[in-house]
Amino acid sequence: MVSRRAILGGAIAAGIGGPLAVSALFSAAQAADGLPVTVVNNTGRFANTEIFMYIVGTDPASGQQGFVRSSARLTPAQLSDNGPDGFADLAIPLAASGPTTVVLPKMSGRIYFSVNDKIKFKVVPDGAGRPALQFPAGWVASDPSFPVLHDCVEFTFSDAGMFCNTTMVDMFSIPMSITLTGAKTQIAGALVDGGRDKIFAALRAVPEFARLVVGDNLRVIAPGHGIEAGLFPSTFYDSYIDAVWARYRTTDLRITANGRVFTGRVTGDQLVFDAGVAPFRKPTTKDVFFCDGALAAPNDGVTGPVAAMLGAGFNRATLLDSPDQPVGDPARFYQGAVANRYSAAMHASSVDGKAYGFAFDDVVDFASFIQDTAPTGMTVTLTPFGSSG
Repeated sequence: MVSRRAILGGAIAAGIGGPLAVSALFSAAQAADGLPVTVVNNTGRFANTEIFMYIVGTDPASGQQGFVRSSARLTPAQLSDNGPDGFADLAIPLAASGPTTVVLPKMSGRIYFSVNDKIKFKVVPDGAGRPALQFPAGWVASDPSFPVLHDCVEFTFSDAGMFCNTTMVDMFSIPMSITLTGAKTQIAGALVDGGRDKIFAALRAVPEFARLVVGDNLRVIAPGHGIEAGLFPSTFYDSYIDAVWARYRTTDLRITANGRVFTGRVTGDQLVFDAGVAPFRKPTTKDVFFCDGALAAPNDGVTGPVAAMLGAGFNRATLLDSPDQPVGDPARFYQGAVANRYSAAMHASSVDGKAYGFAFDDVVDFASFIQDTAPTGMTVTLTPFGSSG
């Protein structure tokens, strides 16, 4: 299964001309060359003319970053794409009314949407001197696109099929869902009625998380980024981490991954497992929220899967609930004072209970991720905003 982490690994490598008429992007004859992606505006608040679309990502063969400007073709990014203002206008305006359809080429990347203003992409040299795209960072106050209402879905479209998700790993702003058709019809990311309002209300009700809400419900940023911005306590998880380390100093922690059971105990200041798993040093609160640092997951089939289970156990606050991980009952997630309330709010407002509230949310299949090995079409629906924002 291709998770969000695998999608991002192939799509966004960097720190990431003019608008194209929608009519030039699609015809039935071109569908065989790519995957038709239809955008439906059900926001209930914004007209099509107020919404812009962007398709950006990476060519799987060359690794070159680029953007979609013509049907089923990824245009390589060039420094000359930057205009007089220093930014590249990669916006695709939606049709004046009704759905908009675009043919997606084989690539990994993101489909962004912005409202009332355009995202300010920039082409810069990467570490190897090749042109790369600078993507918006809605969690950084100095980012040129920070004031712009925007969000995205992620995907990998290849010979193996379509793998896609809605994501709140970095932030949440525009409610949207994905419908993927092919061997069957699947939907991901749909919120309950008033879901956007419910998310903001839930987070505003928790003092530590309230400061993550930007402006008048423009967006909410993930707590890891909140730590970086000085908006969230960097010690939030410390007491829970200490309790986990204390418990498993005298108790076995058993993690089942890839059909194997790995047994670990804390020795010194490291959580040490058997069967070739690399030891884990004691994580920080930031490591927990980012599922990185001490909880980084290498793509090795052994340490990586165990790291993912640990990251999920910390974020869902299940590691003290059971020595057998992962816990699969969502009723046991996010209990107690120390838990990822940001992720909890996303799941609570999702129709199917699935969301991408943190990077390892795909553990035991609770992520807003869908895939199809024989896709015939994809629809991204911008769903109702509710009363706020």
